[in-house]
Amino acid sequence: MKFVRKLLVTILILIILICSGALLIGKIYYDNALKEKPLITRVDEVTGNANFVKFEDMSADYRNAVISVEDHRFYDHGPIDFIAVGRAIFSNIKNGELQEGGSTITQQLAKNLVFNQDKTWVRKIGEIFASYDLEKNYSKKEIFELYVNTAYFGDNYYGIYNASYGYYNKAPKDLNLNESSMLAGVPNAPSVYAPTVNADLAKKRQAHVLSKMVEYGYITQEQATSIN
Repeated sequence: MKFVRKLLVTILILIILICSGALLIGKIYYDNALKEKPLITRVDEVTGNANFVKFEDMSADYRNAVISVEDHRFYDHGPIDFIAVGRAIFSNIKNGELQEGGSTITQQLAKNLVFNQDKTWVRKIGEIFASYDLEKNYSKKEIFELYVNTAYFGDNYYGIYNASYGYYNKAPKDLNLNESSMLAGVPNAPSVYAPTVNADLAKKRQAHVLSKMVEYGYITQEQATSIN
């Protein structure tokens, strides 16, 4: 019995040491990124762009579509959505493969704004520190604005302004439900879901967005069904 207790204590200590070391490395990674360019400078570069789109200048359908498919509890949780993380871990274990990530919109903004797109564990930990800084200094509305203005939509369109005009030749505030649900699904995997890459996969992704909008009460099933 004593041996088992000592073994468990040793394992616990090792886990704590490993986690502490990983957090330290992630923090250093984030700090080094800020030395290259401070967070406020990065934000100012985005908001100072002539094509920056404010929250109120996006159609409600588009805002609701993004929230539904990317982070439906965006306004209710902090930088990290631990419920989503737990659900993603359970789902990945159940399916035997990495299908869900559980990242919040704030974490995705941190990736777009501060880090490169390399999928490393160090970057993921760095994102946590960046996300806490973002939510400490900016409102949810500002974070949403920054996210959709830095997201990549395929076809070399960065930001919702360029994507809206590039794909539909209209301002973001004029996007209808069909267009909004299509664009909301693209940033998840632009090389796959961009309408000009694979129309069938883009429509399947759009259907998923619409189903989420129905699930979270933004539209009715009849509205979703009307989108062909």
